[in-house]
Formats: sequence, C-alpha cells, structure tokens
Amino acid sequence: MPAADVIEAQTITSALVVDDHPLFCDALAMTLQAVTSATTIRATDSLTTALADIEAQGTPDIIVLDLNLPDVDGFDGLIRLKTAAPVPVIVVSSMSDARVITSALQAGAAGFVPKHSPREVFALAFDAIKRGERFVPEGCDLIDEDLHSPDDAAARLATLTNQQARILQLICEGKLNKQIAFDLSIAETTVKAHVTAIMRKLGVQSRTQAVLIAKETSFANILQDEA
Repeated sequence: MPAADVIEAQTITSALVVDDHPLFCDALAMTLQAVTSATTIRATDSLTTALADIEAQGTPDIIVLDLNLPDVDGFDGLIRLKTAAPVPVIVVSSMSDARVITSALQAGAAGFVPKHSPREVFALAFDAIKRGERFVPEGCDLIDEDLHSPDDAAARLATLTNQQARILQLICEGKLNKQIAFDLSIAETTVKAHVTAIMRKLGVQSRTQAVLIAKETSFANILQDEA
C-alpha cells in the first residue's frame, strides 16, 4: 500500500475542501481552521471544479475529499486528485465500512474520517499525517489485500497520470481513439501511446480488460461484495 504523503502541521496554510453539500463544506472549513494553521480554505462541489481550482489557484497544502461526488464514479476522483495535486488527501465519507476505507487508503488517501465525526477525530487525523502515518478510524479493521482484489485495482489505477486517467474514463464511456483525440485536442497517435501505457500499468492486454479493472473500484461493486 502506498505510503501517505508527509507534511508538517505548521506548513498547512491552505486547504481545499471538495464536497457537494454546502453546509458540510462550511462545517469542514470551520474544523480545518480549528485543528490546523490553515488561513486559506477553498471549497468546490465537484471533481471538475476541484481540478479547475487547482489549475487556476495552485496546489493547496492538503485536500479534504468527499468520495460521493456528482461527477465521480468510485475512487476515480481520489486517484485523479492525487495525480493533479501530490499532497495528502483525507477522505471524508458517510460510506465508512471496512472495505471502503481499505480501498480508499489503497488508492492513495492519507487518511479516512467518517462524516460527522467529532472535531477531535479530525485533529487526530492531522496529527497522524504529521507523523508520517496513515489515519485509520478507531475500530476499523482493514481488509487483507489480495493481489487480484479491487484494492489492488485501485493501487494500479493510482499509477496513471492525470491524462491517462482522463483517457481511461473516456474509454469507459465507450469512445474510440479518434473520438478521444477530438475531445482532448491531441493527436490520435498520442492517444494510442497513452492507451498502450495504460494497459501496461494495469497489467491487461485489451481495452475491455482495462475497463473491467476501472469498474472494480466502483462503490456498487464494493458494496455488493460487502453484502
């Protein structure tokens, strides 16, 4: 499992909250101000606006992410944010069973805090990151990782660049290389090169297998396996 990014608590001067519930965004901002030294806290309501915010205003020192966003399928948002902004990402979600927490950490999260946790839990999470440790909520037993498990799929997806992740998303939508090239304003040969790199990183031999790997990280599959 990838190690969490390490930051010193006093270096947290800016944070980005990604959550589509305005009231919860406000609550998270207040919590961040209370348990860190962040003086600049930005908020966005989707992955798209979060990526645009990072591009326009720069990389924050830390990101607090809700997994269940309107334009995100499974852990794609976490993986793409980690690629765009290589800083610690703390996942905050109401979906807090052991399989979801394990998969989030496997996909690169520095910690996981169940939604509506008291402020003290957030303080513990930031303290753990300061020590270079992942934060796992009390009482959660992480699931043993199998080589062919959805957790491994999330780890492999986390190795994709932001452009490769975007191309894989378009492949999952059923688009051909020519269509992807048009959408991204790049040459079709460039798309083909990225597709080859994607399949190599995912350890698959076809586009169909790559799509199956991507879908292994969806909430639907995770919850179905848990049932």
